[in-house]
Amino acid sequence: MYLYLLGLVVCFYLYRWAREIPRVSDKSDKYVYITGCDTGFGNLLARHLDKLGFSVIAACFTEKGEDDLRKVCSDRLTTAHLDVTKNDSISQVAAFIQDKVGARGLWAVVNNAGVAVPSAPCDWLTIDDYKSMLEVNLHGVIGVTLSVLPLIKKARGRVVNVASVFGRISPVGGPYTVSKYGVEAFNDSLRLNMKPFGVKVLCIEPGFFKTTVTDSEVLGRSIKKLWDRLPQELKDEYGHDYLDKVEVMMKQKLSQMSDGDLMKVVSCMEHAVSACHPRKRYSPGWDAKFFWLPLSYMPTMVADYLLLKEAILPAKAVA
Repeated sequence: MYLYLLGLVVCFYLYRWAREIPRVSDKSDKYVYITGCDTGFGNLLARHLDKLGFSVIAACFTEKGEDDLRKVCSDRLTTAHLDVTKNDSISQVAAFIQDKVGARGLWAVVNNAGVAVPSAPCDWLTIDDYKSMLEVNLHGVIGVTLSVLPLIKKARGRVVNVASVFGRISPVGGPYTVSKYGVEAFNDSLRLNMKPFGVKVLCIEPGFFKTTVTDSEVLGRSIKKLWDRLPQELKDEYGHDYLDKVEVMMKQKLSQMSDGDLMKVVSCMEHAVSACHPRKRYSPGWDAKFFWLPLSYMPTMVADYLLLKEAILPAKAVA
């Protein structure tokens, strides 16, 4: 009995592997719009798709990001300045893309732009802290997608949204996980809405990788700034050495957990853009596959126990 089940599992994965090999043709006629191309995944993806022959529209937040990309890519790649928190900026880039792609439409949009600060325990934050991150990580994803959705429908193309394993489980406080849960919900609803139009909506859920999102120095500066503005009463609840413990933990754990091979994520993005039969979800990173996602399916009391076991608790935590 178990051998039959094992055989079925093996056959399923062999079938899926073979089905996912074919790639789309006429790549140079297919335009791909990528946000957040200054650094990290977006930058690598823009360069990778350019080498594969796609016509890339790389949206950057800085002029330096645009200049650096143009120096290392072919003439097929076009850059654009984009601030995903500004509706005017989103609309201007969408109008530019419409003029460029014409009747063929837009093959894909990859919503990659995102930030990870401010991140801290929930009671350290204000509603404005939540709003600032949601503007980028969630509202930006929705705004960019809706601005080019008619062009994607015209091409029967695809929307690729970069969420996170923290869109499945919330081990930290603050707006980051809230924003990523929101991306997951938007992705799921859009996937169902767009299926009748032949549009594929796909989700990337990376684990920990060495990017600015997991940079302990960036996170450390942000949490120090938040700590400094706390009232003394709240600092006393957490303890005078709480911040030091957090900084030590971040330097140790983030360096250990973060994978330096960013191409694991970029390869998933590329497959979502170029495969004839892409997956609905991709979970790059061993930590995503074997820890975070399984943990998200466990009973809440089990997940809470495992997460709190490793957490740094406030000095005045109730026993």
